[in-house]
Amino acid sequence: MLTLYTYFRSSASFRVRIALNLKGLPYESVPVHLVRDGGQQLLPEFRALNPDALVPVLLDGGQTLHQSLAIIEYLDEIHPTPALLPKAALDRAQVRALALDVACEIHPLNNLRVLKYLKHELKVPEEAKNGWYRHWIELGFASLEKRLNASSPAGDFCFGDTPTMADCCLIPQIFNAQRFDVDLSPYPTIRRIHAHCMTLDAFSKAAPGAQPDAE
Repeated sequence: MLTLYTYFRSSASFRVRIALNLKGLPYESVPVHLVRDGGQQLLPEFRALNPDALVPVLLDGGQTLHQSLAIIEYLDEIHPTPALLPKAALDRAQVRALALDVACEIHPLNNLRVLKYLKHELKVPEEAKNGWYRHWIELGFASLEKRLNASSPAGDFCFGDTPTMADCCLIPQIFNAQRFDVDLSPYPTIRRIHAHCMTLDAFSKAAPGAQPDAE
């Protein structure tokens, strides 16, 4: 049995939950609350699993894996059907690039520990902090919208008509954007992909509000 250490509102955890659901893999969910008790990810027992004190962490037998995209690629290699990366090398590179546009260019600037540093260490006012959040999402989504329209095959998902790792990354980032009242009207393709994905159980059952630790 796979064990996933997760937080309901963590977009990185959300990515892995989507991938597990798409592949139909059962797993035990172990909540790690990133705010309660001063941040349960900072407790010694969790740091023993991941010294970075970040979720998600996946346990597979005696092996411990971290970093959401590495976990998703691992799952895709050991459970290849349905595939979350295309067969052709160029297509795989394009899907990885779309996923990394979210996971490396947007999400890290808006991660919880960054927001806490802005607020508590740099004393950034709440509205300025929220403006920071919205700025980086809007900048990233503007670029991603162009890429989805110009570079990817037209379809229901980020790359064609089947879900890939790119969709696993995009959908959680849209949830974050909605939490912070980002205007999504300039991104019709992103909105269309999101609307379609959320009709599928693999995505809707991975959503933060569907998790047992949701508040």
